[in-house]
Amino acid sequence: MYERFYNLRERPFNLSPDPDYLYPSRVHTEALNYLRYGIEGHAGFVVITGDIGSGKTTLLQTTLRGIDRRTSVARLVSTMLDARELIEAVMLDFGLDPAPGRSKPYLLRDLARFLVDQRRAGRLALLIIDEAQNLSQTALEEIRMLSNLETEKSKLIQIVLVGQPNLHDVLDTPELEQLRQRITVRYHLRPLDPGETAAYINHRLRKAAIGAPLVFSSEVTDLIGQASSGLPRKINVIADAVLLFGYGEDKHIIDTELVREVIAELEATGVLATTAPASSDMDEREIRLARRERELAEQHRILTEQYRLIKLRESQVAASASRASAPPPPVSAPVSSVIRTPVPMAATAARAPEMAPRPIRVQQLDTASQASLWTRLRRGLFAAGQAAAREMNRSNVGLLEKERHS
Repeated sequence: MYERFYNLRERPFNLSPDPDYLYPSRVHTEALNYLRYGIEGHAGFVVITGDIGSGKTTLLQTTLRGIDRRTSVARLVSTMLDARELIEAVMLDFGLDPAPGRSKPYLLRDLARFLVDQRRAGRLALLIIDEAQNLSQTALEEIRMLSNLETEKSKLIQIVLVGQPNLHDVLDTPELEQLRQRITVRYHLRPLDPGETAAYINHRLRKAAIGAPLVFSSEVTDLIGQASSGLPRKINVIADAVLLFGYGEDKHIIDTELVREVIAELEATGVLATTAPASSDMDEREIRLARRERELAEQHRILTEQYRLIKLRESQVAASASRASAPPPPVSAPVSSVIRTPVPMAATAARAPEMAPRPIRVQQLDTASQASLWTRLRRGLFAAGQAAAREMNRSNVGLLEKERHS
C-alpha cells in the first residue's frame, strides 16, 4: 500500500508480535533477562505482567526464539478453563493424547511419566500460560500441584505466568499463599516514556527501510506518545495510520498537522476512545478509594464541628467566670430619699399644723459629713503645699546670698 511510497520493505507497524521488531528498551531488556534467568535457572514460578498492548506477547515470542531445542514447550493462550480442562490442555500442547473418559488421576500419572522421560533425555519441560489472570483459583492451585512434580535436585517442569496487572491481585489472595511462596521472579512491563517512544518508532522505521529510513521528528513522536499513553500496540496503530494518511495526501515528510488529523480521526471512530480499566478489580479499587475519601471528609467535618462546639463552650465558661469574679455594681439610693421638692414658705406655714415633724435621713447626714471631710482635706493639702513652697523659696534665697558673697 504505502510501502513503496516511503521506501519500506514491509509495514513497520504491523500488529503481529514479530520478534524482529522488538525494541530493546530498558523495560523490555530487563523483562527478557528475568525470563531467561527464571527459565534457565529453574527458579520456580516466573510472573510477568503488563497492560494491554504493552508488548507481553512479543516478549514471549522473543524468549521462545532464544530457547534451545532441548526444551519442550507447552504454551496456553486460552485460559477460561477449569482444573481438569487445564490438565488436558497442557497434555495436548506437550503432544500427549488425554484419552477421553480417563479420570483425573490417570491424566496426572501420564503427564508425570512424560516429564520424567523428558528429564532422563536431558530435556527441560517449559509451561507458559498467557492471559493467566483469567484462571480460576482452583486452576491456579492445580498448576501449583503440577510444580510439585520434581526429582531430588530440581523441578520436572518450569512454569511461566503472563497476564494483565490484576494477575497480581489474584495471586495475592490468602487462598493462594502456597503458590505465592513459590514465585521467585516478578516483573511488570511499564509503558514507554517520551524518549523511548521516539526511539521505538524510529527503530521500527529503520528495520523496515530500504535505503535511507524515514524519520519521525520529536514533535511528531511526542504527539503519538501522548495519544497512545506509551503502549506499543497503540503506538503501532497511530503510526500505521499516519503513514497511510501521509501516502493519501502525498506527504513524504510527516508533520504534526498530519498527526493531529490522524489522532482526531482515530478518536472519532472509537479506535483511541478512552476505555474502562481492564479488570473489575481495578473498578473495585477505585470505588473503595472514593468511598474512603468520602469517609475521611465526613470524619473531618465531624471533628471540625466538635472543635467549634468545644471552643464555644469554653468561651461561655470563661464569660461566666468573669461575671462571677466582677464586683457587684453599687446600689444607689432611691431618688425620693435624696431629692426633696421645695415647698413654698406660705404653703408650709399653712400646712404646719397638719404636718408632723419628719426625722432627718441618715444618708443625708452622711453625705454632708463626707462633703465637709473632703473640704477639710483639700484645705489642709493646699496649706501644706503653700508652706513647702515658702520653704523652698527661702532656701533658694539663701543659696543666692552665699554665691554673692563668695
